Amino acid sequence: MNESLPDDVRPLAPLARHKRIGDRFRDLAVGESFVFINDHDPKALFYELQSLFGEVVGWEYLTREGKEWTVRVTRTGDSTVHPTEGVSTVMNLRKIPDGDALHAVSHRYGMMEAGDTMELISDRMPMLIRGVFRNRFPGKHSWEVKKETTSEVIIHLTKLQADESVDSGIKVVTRLDLRPHPPGERHEIFHQALKNLAPGEAFEFTNDHDPKPLHYQIKVEESIPFQWDYIEFGPVAWRVRVTRPQEA
Repeated sequence: MNESLPDDVRPLAPLARHKRIGDRFRDLAVGESFVFINDHDPKALFYELQSLFGEVVGWEYLTREGKEWTVRVTRTGDSTVHPTEGVSTVMNLRKIPDGDALHAVSHRYGMMEAGDTMELISDRMPMLIRGVFRNRFPGKHSWEVKKETTSEVIIHLTKLQADESVDSGIKVVTRLDLRPHPPGERHEIFHQALKNLAPGEAFEFTNDHDPKPLHYQIKVEESIPFQWDYIEFGPVAWRVRVTRPQEA
């Protein structure tokens, strides 16, 4: 087994992490592996690799704690890469447990730029995902059925619009630094800060990587409307203002 020193991808933005791990796996010979370190559970990345390369992705957690999740990735067999012409990535929902599918899709969607397309493959129409995106991102995405048979459905999910900006003059009621907290706690802190906002108020937070996946995950899970505005965009710190709009 040819294995180098662990690759610490935590300083990278989320999309760059996915690209680096994907490129490294593509270059592995059968039986070879590498180890990487992430600051949260990279399960969505595992599903993406399986969707792209098939059932040849060995995935072993070595540590699972705080901001240090260490994974050994092994190529267990030969495979051909799923074609990605015209799309930015692929999520094969047949390889993802039902309870993880929405999270995996929304997490990966959060990394996409306007104009990017994710290909979804399933054995049936993914109605839960369809309904969530229709309700949460109206007018900001397209959902194109490319194939629909009794055994296979292929959807092209395209992001049409990037993140919106907030109005100026909003009252910022608190500022948070999420960097000292483990990923699970960051999620809960964000939820609570949003729940504490009155209409017309905002909070700002600082993170150690681009929190765009969190943005889309919260949009899927949270019923409170909010707007998202980058104040500082890396490479060391990301600062975001989250605003609860004035009620109509």
